Amino acid sequence: MKSDVNVKPKNSPSFISKITTLKIGVIPLPLYLVISCVIFAASFYGKLPADMIGGFATIMIMGILLGEAGKNIPILKNIGGPAILALFVPSYMLYANLLNPSTVKSIVAVMKTSNFLYLYISVLVAGSILGMNRKVLIKGFTRMFVPLIVGTIAAVSTGILVGLLFGYTPYRTFFFIVMPIIGGGIGEGILPLTLSYSEILHQGQQVFIAQMIPAALLGNVVAIISAGLLKRFGEKRPELTGNGTLVKSGDDSEMLNDTTPDKAIDFSLMGAGLLIACTLFIFGSLLSKFIPIPGPVIMIFTAAILKILKLMPEKMEQGAYHLYKFISGSLTFPLMIGLGVLYVPWGELVNAITPAYITICASTVLAMISSGFFIGKYVNMYPVDAAIVTACHSGLGGTGDVAILSSSDRMELMPFAQIATRIGGASMVVIAALLMKFVS
Repeated sequence: MKSDVNVKPKNSPSFISKITTLKIGVIPLPLYLVISCVIFAASFYGKLPADMIGGFATIMIMGILLGEAGKNIPILKNIGGPAILALFVPSYMLYANLLNPSTVKSIVAVMKTSNFLYLYISVLVAGSILGMNRKVLIKGFTRMFVPLIVGTIAAVSTGILVGLLFGYTPYRTFFFIVMPIIGGGIGEGILPLTLSYSEILHQGQQVFIAQMIPAALLGNVVAIISAGLLKRFGEKRPELTGNGTLVKSGDDSEMLNDTTPDKAIDFSLMGAGLLIACTLFIFGSLLSKFIPIPGPVIMIFTAAILKILKLMPEKMEQGAYHLYKFISGSLTFPLMIGLGVLYVPWGELVNAITPAYITICASTVLAMISSGFFIGKYVNMYPVDAAIVTACHSGLGGTGDVAILSSSDRMELMPFAQIATRIGGASMVVIAALLMKFVS
């Protein structure tokens, strides 16, 4: 009788086979390492193209890794880890000079020169609206202003009260902490707001920018973390969340019949969807020259009108919707890599970290989110989704909307988030400028 001591189990996988089964995102680990080496070598030797090719390669290889890491780190994964890592790790890397000039140039090329952020937002707005249930769309736009208005009042009141507790004057808290948080971002909010302050107070605009950007950044961090926690809360209390649907329709079967996710993907239709998204953005920019409304807001309402009046062929809606699903599923974390490098100054964020300052910023955002949650119940909206949309009013414009909705896995809410950010932010800029002129 032969001994079985030296017989190896037939099904025991080898070390190499184990490695090949590991994945970073959807990419097998060995392939990911090869791609990373190619991109790193090109960057090191100055051969990384400073265009869309080099830019996409850079932000995608980093975004896939940080997004995957954020999904698997304990605790962090429950508070929007992928969005937090994808946004703030690149910011720190730039601050610590860990990104060489070639890499930065490629990111700038795809983000600024090619304007990838607005392309991303255009695709999400067009696809999510055209793929949405018409009744939910109508009810959502008409009802979302209630939690938005109440949330703004709650945020301002709470911020000023907490500021008083820490010895801040209402003047300083309102104009230089609360307003930057709810002003609609840096480009759309802080820059025009500081320009107004500069003209009224006769000081350099850069003085006010340095004071206001930290508040906007900290507010955005709190909103991102809160959105991640709201997602977690919605998973435990499913009756409080629509998982990306803002308004309770009352007829789930009708809602399912009026959306497009189960229809077969047609790649030629996705190409048409890209053209529609770009055209809507261009139309908004064109019309903004003749009426005093921001182009992105015009784009949103135009897409909504097309959907409500059924002016867009169903096949075109399908193409726009499937393109939106592809872009949001594949390029969200890469986009945030670029946003972290370009729009999140690490040094300014760190310098603002004092207990009093953080508490004022956090209480302002949490008051807004909490009010959105509770008011949502009374206007037949899902509280979790209403709170997330309200949170976008305290984000960094389009940058913040992407990060907040990504953290909560609610990219379907982008049209409502953009309304909260654009209209809510623009309103706050006007109000703050008028008040500053009045009190000065």
